Amino acid sequence: MESSHNRKETSKQEKIRLRNQGAARAVGRYFRVAPDKTRIMARAVVGRGVEAAQDLLRFSPNKSAFLILKVLESAVANADHNFSMDVDELKVQSIFVDRGPMLKRYHPCAHGRAKPILKRTSHITVIVGKAPNKGR
Repeated sequence: MESSHNRKETSKQEKIRLRNQGAARAVGRYFRVAPDKTRIMARAVVGRGVEAAQDLLRFSPNKSAFLILKVLESAVANADHNFSMDVDELKVQSIFVDRGPMLKRYHPCAHGRAKPILKRTSHITVIVGKAPNKGR
């Protein structure tokens, strides 16, 4: 009898896992920022070298840029410590921004009604690895 914990990976998850072998990752969870706003900054960083990505995030005024920077620095530290990768050759391979749980609040309005306020949270995953060699 097969337990529910041993579910087979979907093809997308398997492709991501195979593509990111030899890559380091870091996950930041329950950040109090909307995922839609965070994905805008994540798209600007993917594909850049780590140093260029850190510069872009460090000088951006967004809250989400600061949070992505924290997770990126953690991923670089993981690559250095766990996989002994050269930090100067690292590149941001991918960033996933997933929806976390929402804090639900209510705001009173006219005629005894209440309007919902959804305070969204995000889970940020950053994967860094070596840039592929484009030699012939």
